[in-house]
Amino acid sequence: MTQIVVRIEIRGRVQGVGYRWSMAEQARRIGVFGWVRNRSDGSVEATVAGDQGDVDWLIAWSRRGPDAAVVESVQVFESAGTFEAFEQWPTV
Repeated sequence: MTQIVVRIEIRGRVQGVGYRWSMAEQARRIGVFGWVRNRSDGSVEATVAGDQGDVDWLIAWSRRGPDAAVVESVQVFESAGTFEAFEQWPTV
């Protein structure tokens, strides 16, 4: 299996709707690692590491998010890093 690391930027109504918590739960459920955090500009940012198929699945999920979210755009960038869990980080 191919391991990849990506950074995801999610924009829309994605703060105050349980987006970070939901993404962390989904990531842990499928076994990918990394982190997710709110950004002061109202977006959500995540770095995700894992098998190609699992990361692709989480990217697809991020385009929908939890029920209360309204996702307007998702951008995905190649990234790097090594992670041992999936965490929620503080807002930057």
